[in-house]
Order: sequence, then C-alpha cells, then structure tokens
Amino acid sequence: MSSKNLSKFRESSIGEIPEEWQIKTVEELVTLQILEKPMDGNHGGIHPKQDDYVSVGIPFIMASDINEGTIDLINCKFIKKSQADTLQKGFSFTGDVLLTHKGVIGRTAIVGKIETDYIMLTPQVTYYRIKDKNKLDNRFLKYYFDSKRFQCLFKSWAGSGSTRNYLGITEQRKLPVLLPRIHEQKIIANVLSTLDSKIELNQEMNRTFEAFGEAVFRRWFVDFEFPDEEGKPYKSSGGKMVYNDELEKEIPKGWKVNPIDEIADFLNGLAMQKFPAKENEEFLPVIKIRELRQGITESTDRANLDVPEEYVVSDGDVLFSWSGSLEVVLWGYGKGALNQHLFKVTSSEYPKWFFYYWILKYLPEYRHIASGKATTMGHIRRHNLTNSLVVVPDEKTLKRMDKMFAPVIIKIIANKIETRTLTQIRDSLLPKLMSGKIRVPITNDSVEVL
Repeated sequence: MSSKNLSKFRESSIGEIPEEWQIKTVEELVTLQILEKPMDGNHGGIHPKQDDYVSVGIPFIMASDINEGTIDLINCKFIKKSQADTLQKGFSFTGDVLLTHKGVIGRTAIVGKIETDYIMLTPQVTYYRIKDKNKLDNRFLKYYFDSKRFQCLFKSWAGSGSTRNYLGITEQRKLPVLLPRIHEQKIIANVLSTLDSKIELNQEMNRTFEAFGEAVFRRWFVDFEFPDEEGKPYKSSGGKMVYNDELEKEIPKGWKVNPIDEIADFLNGLAMQKFPAKENEEFLPVIKIRELRQGITESTDRANLDVPEEYVVSDGDVLFSWSGSLEVVLWGYGKGALNQHLFKVTSSEYPKWFFYYWILKYLPEYRHIASGKATTMGHIRRHNLTNSLVVVPDEKTLKRMDKMFAPVIIKIIANKIETRTLTQIRDSLLPKLMSGKIRVPITNDSVEVL
C-alpha cells in the first residue's frame, strides 16, 4: 500500500482533509428518533436498579461492557424482556454504532447479530443509527469515531466546563462527521475491518484454546483421567491410586504433592518510578495491572533501560497480579518492565503450561482471599502460595503430557503476537486513511491506492 497522494487539501473544523470530502453534523446523518419504540428522542440509555438484573434476558450494556471495539454480551447484566418493553429509551439494534459518552468516554462498537430483538443501553452509552446508508457507512462511522482526531475533539468537548467527562445528547448532535464519497467510505471500512476480523478470529481462537486447556487440565489433575501409556484414561482404566495425607484423597501412584511456590518462582516487580525514562531515549513500557488487560497503550508509563534483566518481561512470560484485580496472563505485548504488585512466574524444572494452569485453578480462591482484606486494594500474601498444594506427575508422565499440552500454549502466544502486529498495522493505517493521506478510490470495481 502506497502513501503517495495527489489530492488537494483544505482546512476544516477537524483539520486538513481532501477538498472533495465533506463535513456534516451528527444530526444531519444520524436518526434522532426510533420509530420501533415510543421514545422521547434521547439517544441515551436507561438505568435499571440492582434488583432488576436477571441471569437470562435482554443484554443491558454499560460502558465497561464495550472494549476493543466489541460488546461483551456474555458477562454483561441482563433485565427481563417484560420490563424492557415498558421502558421509554435505551433500545439499540443490529447495525447501531455505539459510543460511550460519560465517565469512560470514547469507546466504540457496532451492534452485531444478536439473539434478542434488541439490547438496552445505560445512560453512559449513545447509539448512532444511520439515516441514509447511501451517504454514510456505519463501519466507517465507527472507525471515524476511533480516529485520534475525533477522539481528541470528543474528549475536549466532554471535558470542557465539567469536573467529570460527559457530553450530552444535545452537544453530540453538533459533532462533526467526516464524509468522503460512500464508495470510498466502504473501501476504507473494508481495509480496517479485514484487520479487525483477523484480530477477532485470533482472540476467539485463544478463548477456545484457553477453555480447552482448562478443561483438559481439570480432567488430568483433578479427575486423574490423563492418558496412560496406552492412551487410555488413567483412573477409570484401573490406574494405581494411593492415599495422600496432605490432600486427604487418593492421587496416582508415583505422583507427589508440592506447594505451588516450589514448582515455580514468583518474582515480584519493582517500583518503576525509580527508573524514569528520559525524553527521546529508548525505553521499556511499564507493565502494571492495567496493562494485563489492555496491553501497552499511549498512556502506559515508561522506564529506562537500566531495569535489571530479571525484571524485563518478554512475550510468552506468565504474569500474575497479586493485588487489586487479580489476573494471570500469558504476556504477548512485547518487552516491558515488571512493576510492583505483579509476579513474573518462571520455572527451571517444570513446563510453562503446568504452573500457568495451576495458578488459574487457584485464582478464584486467591480472589476470594483478596476480597476479604479490609483495604482499598485486596491482595494475597506469600503464605497463600505456600498453602496452595499441587499434584506433580512422575517425570515420564509429565514429559508425555508436555508433548500434548505445550503446542496449545505455543499457539496462544503466537496468536497474541500476531494480534499485536495486526493491531499496530491497523492503528498506523487509521489516521492516514481518515485524513486522506492514503486514498482508496474505486476504479472499475477495483481498489487503487494513490
């Protein structure tokens, strides 16, 4: 893809754009009333009470349910359809573009295919429904919302005159929308959505691998139905079991029991403010609890290269946050510096998958311990690791298991690295496509990049 550009440019309310592109306002392009429901014209959502939530029903989407361009329709709250039908606003349908406008602002997503007739939104989220699909493509609008020039504008409007980020419906109607020709919009959206589709596929594959790995681990190390030398389930095929006093149950003969901190080393991170990065010099991104979930972002802190080598994190390392939001991840965002409140978990004796899945198994218990702490930041202590007993196979069985399990971990890490690369490509293309620095006009049904 070439960045050569022969277009003439002009100044606009959002900066320099190709002279044939237009700028319209939201109210000119987006429907402000929904005819399917008796609404008052407010695009903002509603807010049921805590007692209204049910286990199955209409998805009730909050700003926290929108992450990395997707809507979490599995772990979100739900309300009864009978209650939703009585409400006056907040109904969102397939194809709507969502934008968070209160508190955590600027997150975007498109409502995809849903199993219910609609989803419900909190007052933190606005939906945008295209008036004329021959003028504006919803995918293009979503990517325009993602662009840095719009995000800066949106956040400046939301932060002006307020102690909390918020932009009401009235002001949102006045927001400028970039408007190339519809064919160009669609091609821009196709380029970016192709990358996003591959990213989502990798993430979905990893979710499947993770679920598979946890299920296999439980079958092998809880049910003891690992494959014996003949490939048969060990316990149910008559494998020899012996009683273990520490666990107060039977385990396979030849296996042993160890504390989790004896099968792996838990290295606690450093206070990285002691290694400040200097302007225009190489640095390491600082990995804190936030980065375990979001990866490396523009807001990630930086450390200089004097960080001791053992505290440098690389792709594939197992990281475990022992305070605050307790998480365990296989890292895939490149080199970084390990901050305090995080463990880097390693072992010179046991394979990575072995201690990784043991930590995952104990994670609910660790979170329960942390939630009981009378502090603003719950945590676990070293003795909690020592009290976590694991069953360790004999060397021959572990090697046989490793041949089957190691490829799963390798594939998860490879998918994460590829996803990082694809994300970097997308994020590099997005501002260039949205500014017209890279053009994608259609010529005889083909795409030509000027």
